Amino acid sequence: MPRKPRIHNPGAVYHVILRGNARQDIFFDAEDRRRFFVLLQEGIKRFGYRLHGYCLMTNHLHLVIQVGEIPLSRIMQNLSLRYTKWINWRQNRIGHLFHGRYKAVMVEADNYLAQLVAYLHLNPVRAGIGEDPIEYPWSSYRAYLGLEQAPWLTTEPVLSQFSSREKRARELFREFVVECAQDGHRPEFHGKNKADGRVYGNDAFVEEVLRNEPTEPAAVTIDNVLAAVHEICGLSVEEMRSPSKGILVSQGRALAAWAVLYFSDGTLTELGRNVGRDITTLSSAAKRLLSRSKKDAKIAARMDSVRKAALEFARLQS
Repeated sequence: MPRKPRIHNPGAVYHVILRGNARQDIFFDAEDRRRFFVLLQEGIKRFGYRLHGYCLMTNHLHLVIQVGEIPLSRIMQNLSLRYTKWINWRQNRIGHLFHGRYKAVMVEADNYLAQLVAYLHLNPVRAGIGEDPIEYPWSSYRAYLGLEQAPWLTTEPVLSQFSSREKRARELFREFVVECAQDGHRPEFHGKNKADGRVYGNDAFVEEVLRNEPTEPAAVTIDNVLAAVHEICGLSVEEMRSPSKGILVSQGRALAAWAVLYFSDGTLTELGRNVGRDITTLSSAAKRLLSRSKKDAKIAARMDSVRKAALEFARLQS
């Protein structure tokens, strides 16, 4: 039976599980885990998602990710590929690190986000590693309690459910985690429920998601990006390849580079071959454009128009 398509819903929260190939280790020491944290931080900045919780075990990991416009598959593809390269380099090996596709369950955040985050923090306890999750250094639990700094972790949506005062919220959250330890393994957070393994929540939530079933958008190619820039800016590929340093042409190249970096399945190397520019130049242009968009509403609107046009071209081709 073919796999059902992944559900993409901007703003949705997912419990993501990624396991080592043949249950082999994916983390070999503290340096590996710190490297993974760096990749998470870079991904949050690049793809605009929120990380509500994490737990890095030895041969698998758990994440609680809230996506924006960029689908989860794009986020996880980038994360897993970059981390696999790191491990293969450190271990002097080749091949796959992870076992097939990641597991992802969309979870109703309003009712189950705090429970899910607590469940992740208790994973080491269920595995027999310790009696108190506070002893485990590779989950987000200590950051939730204010014992470690993780500015790239989003804790407010969970902690605000317990108290408006931060210190009290942390105290109550710790008590909540202790209570949740009695629940043991929760198969519903792993996609094992009667309705559909891709989503978990109350009946109304599940029915609404499955009724609309907004699947992940089609993969955006380099050609889709170039077509979008042509439609929005009126620039052909030949014009972007020209030596011109005019504002319109320069912004067109920057828009294309930004689109490729942030929501395309292509690479800057491919784009460079099309527009006759090197990776460094294109990357710098994309970063400058992104920085300017935060202060210039017109640039931000043009970027959004290019994004929507590229996605539409991809949809029409799929």
